[in-house]
Amino acid sequence: MSSNNSSTLLVPQATAALDQMKYEVAQELGITLSQDGYYGNLLTKDAGYIGGNITRRLVQIAEQSLAGRQ
Repeated sequence: MSSNNSSTLLVPQATAALDQMKYEVAQELGITLSQDGYYGNLLTKDAGYIGGNITRRLVQIAEQSLAGRQ
């Protein structure tokens, strides 16, 4: 039986696109992200803003994709 780990991507090739989206969203919000991958100095609130906006964008993309199929 396989476990469903929420941090495991269903499409591993999406990693680069999600990383790019993370930096785009952070830039739009005026949050500076370290390019070396260390986020220890990032406020939890800022990480939440970034994650929330990424989720919002992904939902919009999915809704547009589904609307295009109808």
